[in-house]
Amino acid sequence: MSTTDGTAGSEELIAPLGPDLELCYQTFGSPDDEPLLLVMGLGGPMTWWPRELCERLADRGFYVVRYDNRDTGRSSRMDQRVRRSHLVRAFLGAAGSPPYSLTDLAGDAVGLLDHLGISSAHVAGVSMGGMIAQTVALEHPDRVRSLTSIMSTTGRRTVGWQHPALLPSLLWSRGEREGYIESSEKLWRIIGSPDYPTSAQELRDRAGETFDRGMSRMGVMRQMLAILGQPDRTDALGALTVPTAVVHGRADKMVHVSGGRATATAIPGAELVLVRGMGHDLPAGLYETFVATIRRTADRARRTVGAETP
Repeated sequence: MSTTDGTAGSEELIAPLGPDLELCYQTFGSPDDEPLLLVMGLGGPMTWWPRELCERLADRGFYVVRYDNRDTGRSSRMDQRVRRSHLVRAFLGAAGSPPYSLTDLAGDAVGLLDHLGISSAHVAGVSMGGMIAQTVALEHPDRVRSLTSIMSTTGRRTVGWQHPALLPSLLWSRGEREGYIESSEKLWRIIGSPDYPTSAQELRDRAGETFDRGMSRMGVMRQMLAILGQPDRTDALGALTVPTAVVHGRADKMVHVSGGRATATAIPGAELVLVRGMGHDLPAGLYETFVATIRRTADRARRTVGAETP
């Protein structure tokens, strides 16, 4: 059941956003606190925002909302088929129309806020979720109180690059649950934080939970196409006035640290937090770094407009 002290999350609920789209979401903390929307990255269900991290954020005065993006977890699946050849062409910059775009995913986030009756929220996103969060801030500026972009990039191909050899690792080979768990553990060993390692059992448990929530190989490919087809937001980000923080690991192999630096450079007044030994994950050893940064950025928004009613 829903609680108001930030010690536990509500039940998982469904938000109907259209005839063919429903998003699964969960909240932590009191609706009377400042709303904070957490947006996860490629193929990641909302549970990749760890429960303890959500609870810590709720303890710091946020009404935390985490959710499954479309094609992820218990949210709706789209029906367009994608082939690996489509990904290769998109990676090479070939023109094409993806099944949906980051604009569509940003619209989903805003639709969830509408469903919850939240006029504006602090928004934090990880990786693809950071791209979505940036897009929400650009296309729906009145809905964003503050922005925290974590291990993400601007969409410019010359920064935040990923080695092409990692692309196949994002798609597990055909097979059952155990095959996904094994390939997931292997990937996180490559891209995780070297100074904040996660145990093999934790990696396997998370992968099993991800698979059981409804892992869609085709859905991951559709999300990849949205990422590969994203525009370069660099110039547009220069017009943002919302208080912003950019967090990036110096050891990130999935999105090179240049992506974080470029994002912070593009957004006027953005705070850049570079973390030594952090890769492309949210390790427990850095929870307080994430919480403190999001809280500090939200406080900047409060000082900008004065004390506000959540």
